[in-house]
Amino acid sequence: MQDTQNTRKAQSSPMVKGHFHAPTNTVTYLIWDAATGRAAIIDPVLDYDSASGKTGTQSADAVLHDVNTEKLTVDWILETHIHADHVSAAHYLKSKLPGAKTAVSERISVVQSTFAPIFAFPYPFAPDGRQFDQLFGDKDTFALGAMEATVLHTPGHTPACVSYLVGDAVFVGDTLFMPDYGTARCDFPGGDAGTLYGSISTLLALPDETRMFLCHDYAPNGRAPAWETTVGIQKNENLHIAGKSKEEFVTLRMARDEKLSMPALILPSIQLNMRAGELPPAEENGTAYLRIPLNFF
Repeated sequence: MQDTQNTRKAQSSPMVKGHFHAPTNTVTYLIWDAATGRAAIIDPVLDYDSASGKTGTQSADAVLHDVNTEKLTVDWILETHIHADHVSAAHYLKSKLPGAKTAVSERISVVQSTFAPIFAFPYPFAPDGRQFDQLFGDKDTFALGAMEATVLHTPGHTPACVSYLVGDAVFVGDTLFMPDYGTARCDFPGGDAGTLYGSISTLLALPDETRMFLCHDYAPNGRAPAWETTVGIQKNENLHIAGKSKEEFVTLRMARDEKLSMPALILPSIQLNMRAGELPPAEENGTAYLRIPLNFF
């Protein structure tokens, strides 16, 4: 199984371990430079039960277990975007990993400015990304031990999506799914199918052998969950992309999006993930509350 395998092909290839969160079909990645033990966590999940409002850390703690087992030092907690289908564990992990920095696209302010008025928070909220330690611009680089990572802006699913290229591996968030499932929806505020096509083209311009790691898998036709493929395979086999022009892709994507319902956790997820996963401040009775706007979507 991919969630129990460590893979490394060459000196410029990071070690990668994926943790699959079945309730939200999300994959969290622990990646590291074997030479130095410096690591990053990408798209961590905080367990959340919508019926009870209870949060939990079992999934995040499983990642921390691997950090300790491998004797790693986590420098980065990276988000590929502001997720609408699961709550981020970035804030919790930062509290457990001294020195780790949370990071996201500098365009997060676009998402925050769009959604903050919808939720009308009863507490101060600055839509400028200050909730994160680092805001990345396109082509920014950062160190993962002895390896250099590059940030690629890949908007379309949302305005603030990024992918992380580390050695021979690229982590693409919701931009692409496995070839038999296709691509990300583009009907959220600020999403755009034409923009997504351009972002996918940027990713598919990478060398064919580049390992591609995906944020979700929905295991169509009863197959086992999977989340690793390659640029070459996506280019030749992705059912939304292979052999299609931009116009054909946009038509296909928009038609598909019209039939999709909103993600079950979109309202709790966005308002917490805009805060880097930090829960809202407790009110006078000691309880924190989420805001649920009615009849918005």
